[in-house]
Amino acid sequence: MDTTKSFDAPEAKLHFLDYWRIIRVRKTVILAVFLLVAITTTLVTFILPPTFASSVRISVQKDATDIQGLGNNVAYNMYDPYWVQTEFEKIQSKLILYEVITNLDLNRKWGEKFKEGELRTDITYKLLKSQIEVSQARNTSLIEISVRSDVPEDAAVIANRIAEVYRDSRLRKWDEMSRKGLASLEKEMETHTTAITNLQHEVDILKTKLGITDIEAQQGGSMPAIEPETLRKLEGTRIEAAADFARMESTYTSLTNCSATELRRAMANAVQDPLLMRVLEDYSVQQAKLASLTNTLGQANAEVKGIRDTLLVLDREIENRLDGILRGLKVTMDATRARVESLAAQVSNAKSNDIAQAVARRPYMQKKRDLENWQFLRERLYARIMQEKVEAAIPKTGIVEIIDKAEADYRPVKPNKLLNIALGVIIGLAIGIGLAFFIEYLDTSVKTIDDVERALQSPVLGVIPQNVGYLISEGPDSPHAEAYRVLRTNILFSLKDPKLNTITVVSGGAGEGKSTTIFNLATVFAQNGSRVLVVDSDLRRPSIHKILKVSNSIGLTNFLLKQNTLEEVIQTTPLATLDFLPSGKLPSSSMGVLSSAQMKELIRDLKRRYDYVFFDSPPIMGVSDASILSSEVDSVLQVIQYRRYPQPMTIRAKQMIEKVGGNLLGIVLNNINMASDENYYYYSGYYYDYYSKNEDSNPDKAGDEQPAKSGGVEIKPKY
Repeated sequence: MDTTKSFDAPEAKLHFLDYWRIIRVRKTVILAVFLLVAITTTLVTFILPPTFASSVRISVQKDATDIQGLGNNVAYNMYDPYWVQTEFEKIQSKLILYEVITNLDLNRKWGEKFKEGELRTDITYKLLKSQIEVSQARNTSLIEISVRSDVPEDAAVIANRIAEVYRDSRLRKWDEMSRKGLASLEKEMETHTTAITNLQHEVDILKTKLGITDIEAQQGGSMPAIEPETLRKLEGTRIEAAADFARMESTYTSLTNCSATELRRAMANAVQDPLLMRVLEDYSVQQAKLASLTNTLGQANAEVKGIRDTLLVLDREIENRLDGILRGLKVTMDATRARVESLAAQVSNAKSNDIAQAVARRPYMQKKRDLENWQFLRERLYARIMQEKVEAAIPKTGIVEIIDKAEADYRPVKPNKLLNIALGVIIGLAIGIGLAFFIEYLDTSVKTIDDVERALQSPVLGVIPQNVGYLISEGPDSPHAEAYRVLRTNILFSLKDPKLNTITVVSGGAGEGKSTTIFNLATVFAQNGSRVLVVDSDLRRPSIHKILKVSNSIGLTNFLLKQNTLEEVIQTTPLATLDFLPSGKLPSSSMGVLSSAQMKELIRDLKRRYDYVFFDSPPIMGVSDASILSSEVDSVLQVIQYRRYPQPMTIRAKQMIEKVGGNLLGIVLNNINMASDENYYYYSGYYYDYYSKNEDSNPDKAGDEQPAKSGGVEIKPKY
């Protein structure tokens, strides 16, 4: 009957205590790695030769003179991180360091130092560059050049020399660029002088050929036949005359189209003629007088007639005057038209002459402009040459200034013993913990009860601590006995039927503690008053007879082969209720005796004789005896040793038990290290502490029963 229950194992969740458990379990690995790294770091730190460092600080600026030159442009030395980084690289470049190597004769000195003869410059350069560190003071233009060496004086000398060579290099570069620039400008000046001389000769020839006077030459050589001012006045006069003609023509046309009465009124307003105005005024006066006399004297009056005659005379004068004015206006208009036409002809002729003169003098003008341009450029070149000569003479010490010279520092910067040891301790601890967790990750063996219940889906009936002895020797008050009593209690609760009293203990591999577990379990049952028999059915490697220190000359195999009776092979033990059946000697021709009918009959007989019968067995993996026993006895316990075999092996062992029909009661976790794994301490730690305290108060309290003497190999039959 299968008394096991299927249940869902609790979900595995990592907790801080799980990490702490790994650290405690793997503390040996952690401590070993920690000590190895820490000790190695300490030894290397004290073995390494001391390294000294010296630093020189320099102020660097972009290329500029100490004072402003003749130019009007002001240079603003704004912070440029790219320029500063470029200077870092220049300081460590071959251009600077090769000169330092040559000046200080480092090829020979370092060759003697390393006993390599004279070193090549490229090798010395690599060594020197590895000892240099260039940095910048934050938000400043100060550069710090640090040099490391095993000799303090050498570090200071090299650092100062690098700064000096860098400064001299910048100054030489400035001077070289100035000289090259001046040479280029002077060469260009000669070219311009030659070109100006040739152009001046050509201009003189054209001036003579075209008959250009000095005044015209000063005015640009394009002086026309009519001066520009005269031409402008002439054009203005023509425009005024054309306007007068247009006005006269408009007035004349309007007056000729008027009636006699309208003409008189229009003429009086249009032409301010004094005579006409006087006659028109007299005419108006006589008309008014005539009208006055006619009303009083009548038409026949002589005075009235005289006035009428006067009006006729005045009317003729007005007509004559109007006709004269119109004729004069027409004559004036015709004269103005002729004048406008004459002025237009003069302006047109002047323009034609001016254009012809300009076309004729164009080559001269072009040459003269070219000459002026070349003269202007030569003047600028001359001014620039003078400016560069002045600036070349101005000191330029400000572009690189040594602020703090390097001095020998006799305090080593390497190795930093305190820092190295601290880092060794930290790194060693980190590597040790990391290695411990890595090993734990690779370790697939059983570690916790949760591992068992999750992987095997079977209950854990007992947890056995590490270094357990044999309870028959230690007595019932042994600090380890309580673990087996807990196991016994769980087994009794799992056995639903009291008739199921035959139990075997199996394991997946060798050395997991089957024999110790089954013997101590049987001892606990026997100490409780039950009649118990332990059968050593591990026919290939029997071990229980060694625990009891009895002979294994006859036993189970002799009974199964019908060589001895059951009473002859069962032996007694120091515990009255515990009997023992050795395995006996197994002939090679009788390997399958456990599967015989005689074995089944033996099991039925022992069930009647004893309250509990425990069968020891070989490992179930690779040996068929354990599978046979699992199928023939009532119940099976599987022993799994803590952190020994991988989980797939224990799972396979369980599957083999179930495959042959074995009734698996549960799992026994064996060899638990209670000191390093607190997950199991509550299983037996309390009892261990309790009994340990009692041992001090009752030192002589030992079991009345003592095991057989070490030398005893006698057979003690029960019957």
